[in-house]
Amino acid sequence: MSHVKKENTMRFMKRFQVVALLCGLATVGARLEAAPAAGHAHAHPTEGPHHGALIELGKEDYHAELVHEDATDTVTIYILDSSATKPVPIAAKQLTLNMRAGGKPQQFMLAAQPQQGEVAGSASAFAASGKQICQAIDAKGASGRLNVEIGGKVYVGNVGGHSHNHNHKH
Repeated sequence: MSHVKKENTMRFMKRFQVVALLCGLATVGARLEAAPAAGHAHAHPTEGPHHGALIELGKEDYHAELVHEDATDTVTIYILDSSATKPVPIAAKQLTLNMRAGGKPQQFMLAAQPQQGEVAGSASAFAASGKQICQAIDAKGASGRLNVEIGGKVYVGNVGGHSHNHNHKH
């Protein structure tokens, strides 16, 4: 009888170990599913710090923020870090914004607008004024590309689906 009892105890222990192992794996799996994917451990903001539309540069290496001020017919693009919260001054005198609106291509140069505290020869903000750039950005179905060089690497961001994040200053 002790031999049968011993076998039953062994079988019970093996089953217990299998169940414990499976429970442990299920717990680990649940933790892995709940964890953010590599490289996506941050929240994705819906707008920039100036309440403008965000443009992804690279695989979220950087962002650009497009702000359109109706009162002055000015478009400003701010270069931001990967979290889209902090300015990133770059060594550029201007940025090139290529737009396609109404079926025709247009190119706009946005001049550097150094912000307070930025080193001479660098800027995190670039602007252009005029009805033509504002109309191109606001046109239904407009799309474009922003070319930016940061740290010796060229980034291209897609501009489109402008959601009218304007600064309406009256």
